[in-house]
Amino acid sequence: MRVRTALVATTAVALTAALAGPALAAAPADDHATTRAAVEAAVEDGVPGVTATAKDAHGSWSTNVGVGNLRTGKPRSAEDRYRVGSITKTFVATVLLQLEAEGRLSLDDTVEKWLPGAVRGHGHDGRAITVRQLLNHTSGVFNYTEDDTFVRTYFLKDGFFKHRYDRKTPRELLAVAMSHKPNFAPGTSWSYSNTNYLLAAMVIEKVTGHSYGSEIRDRIIAPLHLTATSVPGSRVTVPQPSSRAYSKLAETTTGPTYDVTTLNPSLAHGSGEMISDSADLDRFYAALLGGRLLPPHQLKEMKTTVKADVVPGARYGLGLIDRTLSCGVHVWGHDGGIHGSSSVAATTVDGRHSLAFNFNGDWSGDSDAVIEAEFCAK
Repeated sequence: MRVRTALVATTAVALTAALAGPALAAAPADDHATTRAAVEAAVEDGVPGVTATAKDAHGSWSTNVGVGNLRTGKPRSAEDRYRVGSITKTFVATVLLQLEAEGRLSLDDTVEKWLPGAVRGHGHDGRAITVRQLLNHTSGVFNYTEDDTFVRTYFLKDGFFKHRYDRKTPRELLAVAMSHKPNFAPGTSWSYSNTNYLLAAMVIEKVTGHSYGSEIRDRIIAPLHLTATSVPGSRVTVPQPSSRAYSKLAETTTGPTYDVTTLNPSLAHGSGEMISDSADLDRFYAALLGGRLLPPHQLKEMKTTVKADVVPGARYGLGLIDRTLSCGVHVWGHDGGIHGSSSVAATTVDGRHSLAFNFNGDWSGDSDAVIEAEFCAK
């Protein structure tokens, strides 16, 4: 995947994948020279800096290339916290599946049951959409981050610097989506929509009576001791240690580079609000795929995929991307983008080999090459 500008990358999934195939064991990662070379290539391509951490049977390994601050030249660090964008979706889906396992909801419940009257307007109808369809992006609900006014306000230079600290409520974001027609009738196709996970987070809050962030903290962050992971709400800064984040804030990959580190992440909410680091992401996905967070039935549901037509061969589960690499190694995970930050987490089906990394620029760099290098190097 060529990481694109913030305009199209923000809270969006990177669904570049080879054809899905049988699960194979990943190559031993005791020599990560190929992975480091792929990271170095990303920096040569224009990414200011990259931090990556892998974990397998040989232990943990990290590499940091390039800078975390263009003004001071400070290097990136393995301990860097960064905005993970749409990787948030896996956390949200996990909580909903835990609630299903507890008998507190069903994936086949309609959105209307939990959010009466919320999904209405211009052909949208929450009575015809299930929670499952939110999680696998088959709901047809319009993606609010593709609204032209929203794009100009939050993703392009003039709008961003005027509105970067705006606090957006979930209802305000939902209203943007409801002002458009659906992409298709529920269950008839596939289309990635951040509105799906905005609604999914709202369902968590209705079922539990707590914020979706507090449920993630209590159910995932605290039990797994993810000390670098947080759901920031309206906090505009990224906790230290961290690097700066950079964007072109344009529809092109050329032109000036802007520091976009501080912003109000409420514009992403359940679709892409969270902050983490590479070691925590490795731990989370290893625990998830290893069966520590969900009972077998719910994990199977999470890994039941649908074809993601945006890229041939890509498949999407419930908050999980399914991809098979060129060497046949099968990995699960998610990608995430938000202003100035492009992140990837990938883990083998048994949870024993994980990789997570972050580019602190959103306009260049080949993230797929890094994944291929880690899991396919001989």
